[in-house]
Amino acid sequence: MGHAASEFIPVSIAVLTVSDSRGEAEDTSGHYLVEAAKQVGHQVVDKRIIKDNIYQIRAVISGWIADETVQVVVITGGTGFTARDNTPEAISPLFDREVEGFGELFRMMSYEDIGTSTIQSRALAGIANQTIIFAVPGSTNACKMAWERIIVEQLDARHRPCNFLPHLSKKQR
Repeated sequence: MGHAASEFIPVSIAVLTVSDSRGEAEDTSGHYLVEAAKQVGHQVVDKRIIKDNIYQIRAVISGWIADETVQVVVITGGTGFTARDNTPEAISPLFDREVEGFGELFRMMSYEDIGTSTIQSRALAGIANQTIIFAVPGSTNACKMAWERIIVEQLDARHRPCNFLPHLSKKQR
């Protein structure tokens, strides 16, 4: 288990929206994640929108994993079951370790809102090169739930009994 600190420690976050139909103006989920991260005191170092393509997703995420200024990646979109939902396939091979409990907890919480439809969510998380990567559905409500009920606490050094900060590299802290 990680250790909890007595003070807030900001992390640097990159946000990726995976969508074949959304542009910057329609990206309510990506904008929500950027604003939510900034509101609690984290630094957003990059935000992008790309098409749902395994290799484009993998290329962007690989770049961020290798980038010393990115500690956390939050991906919105591409986690469903349509033929064009490729986020899990794109990022899973990049993980050094999967955070199995993230998807399970997300689906448990999501069940309260959408019932059994939550089984079609392939939300997942993992760590690669001391960078934590969270992938959540593209709906703004799903992003809010994931951020407010899971991610924000796990990115807070004060959260006990553990959080992800001890597992992240010492990039820009």
